[in-house]
Amino acid sequence: MAKVTIDNIEIEVPDGTTILQAARMIGERNKADRHVVPPTMCYYSKLKTSGGYCRTCIVKVTKGSEKDPRPMPKPVASCRTNVMDGMVVENTINADLIESRKSVTEFLLINHPLDCPICDQAGECHLQDLSYENGKEASRYQFERRTFDPIDIGETIKLHMTRCILCYRCVKVAEQITDGRVHGVINRGDVSEISTYIQEAIDNDFSGNVIDVCPVGALTDKTFRFASRVWFTQPLDAHRDCPKCSGKTVLWMKGEEVLRVTGRKDQWGEVEEFICNTCRFETKDKAAWTIEGPRKIDRHSVISQGHYERKLQQKLLDKAAPDAPSIEPFNIADR
Repeated sequence: MAKVTIDNIEIEVPDGTTILQAARMIGERNKADRHVVPPTMCYYSKLKTSGGYCRTCIVKVTKGSEKDPRPMPKPVASCRTNVMDGMVVENTINADLIESRKSVTEFLLINHPLDCPICDQAGECHLQDLSYENGKEASRYQFERRTFDPIDIGETIKLHMTRCILCYRCVKVAEQITDGRVHGVINRGDVSEISTYIQEAIDNDFSGNVIDVCPVGALTDKTFRFASRVWFTQPLDAHRDCPKCSGKTVLWMKGEEVLRVTGRKDQWGEVEEFICNTCRFETKDKAAWTIEGPRKIDRHSVISQGHYERKLQQKLLDKAAPDAPSIEPFNIADR
């Protein structure tokens, strides 16, 4: 076991734990300390070899260990750096580190278009959160931004390469989850892009998971495109007997209509269990699902601002007992 201190909070973790994982353990131990967790755009705990691409999770190691207390000379990627006993790490309390993260964010936004008003990812986009917390008011980039035409890379997946930040998550999903990868990163440098090989379309039972892992709006669900903003929908946990996957999903409802089906994500925005395309794209009938209840969404998310949980509880109460008193309104700050 190794003791590590992150933003003046000490925790003991197993050997081999990365700084990012240690920070998440602190956040899981006490929600009030979640601010110490570095943001991530490419790391995904369920995908092997992910991380180390975007550099948004950089931290400053001011003390290497008890044996070697020298600080590390440059910020390091917390998702790829293992803790050592006695290590001291600074994240939110280091002003120079915050400036470095702002520079990384500026770099990620160099070619990213201002598509938020029309992007289906708006409201649940990790890049939106990152730019809100660490972005600058204006870009210093003076050159022409690279642009791509949207293309279909399958019957149900639309690729907007202009929005892509090359996090490699979708490539690793295709390598590790699906039965045959036909897309990847082609070319090099500032002309790198996600594309399919020899115009092949992505077509396998778990291809839809590339949509769930994409942190921006580069890969979108064609069956949901422009159907609704996510904050106008009501997410419900639901499951069904499925021979291909666990069948545990989230139904995004508008009234009695199922607008889309996604995998369930944990508090770090990562899918808990990958789901098949049959559940995701072909089962849009509410009657085919067993509804478990409202999905728990972080109260800081724009999705929770519609108080969908309370509305659904009231709806269920009205069905069970039409003459029962209404549920009293509440302040979002109380949640």
